[in-house]
Amino acid sequence: MSDVKVKICGLSTEETMEAALEAGADMVGLMFFPKSPRHVSLSKACKLADMARGKSEIVAVTVDIDPDGLSRIRELVNPDIFQFHGSEAPEALAAAKVMQGARVMKALSVAEREDLERAHYYSIVADWILFDAKPPKGSELPGGNGVSYDWTLLKDLDLKKPFLLSGGLDPSNVADAIRQSGVSAVDVSSGVEREKGVKDSELIRAFMAAAKSA
Repeated sequence: MSDVKVKICGLSTEETMEAALEAGADMVGLMFFPKSPRHVSLSKACKLADMARGKSEIVAVTVDIDPDGLSRIRELVNPDIFQFHGSEAPEALAAAKVMQGARVMKALSVAEREDLERAHYYSIVADWILFDAKPPKGSELPGGNGVSYDWTLLKDLDLKKPFLLSGGLDPSNVADAIRQSGVSAVDVSSGVEREKGVKDSELIRAFMAAAKSA
């Protein structure tokens, strides 16, 4: 078994949360973005977070949310990490770390090598960087679109902070992605769904097995 960390993102049911936890997910992501088919209410998120607490790191995924919204999530769900998946500036991450007393992760869109440059600014503040594919034209979702990019762009990237590879991963290609990129952490959402926004327990287990054995 490898020591690759795996984040299963956009979980929204107790059954699929259970599958992710039993399969050994290192991080579980709860989506707080009403436009997303994976969005969960605060009350639902509380139940799911309670299942995961102490077993996996709970990541609250947000998109350009205001400080009051962050505080409500902090108060009710108490995540380990806030993920910022919008156009948030490094200063917003720094403020959230202080005000919410939690670690922060910044998602950045990648299509070519130049897109990695911004990561150095964010890595000063962020505890994790997540490299996702650029969304297709016209998509309202910043992530979870099932599109990929050249994984070799991340090879030998020296950020001084841990980072995850995301975008277009599924059980059939994750091992190859890990080999090509050399990353030690991966993130999946649409690649373990049977239809948009609906996770599949079998696909979660298959992804976990493939990533951990890479």
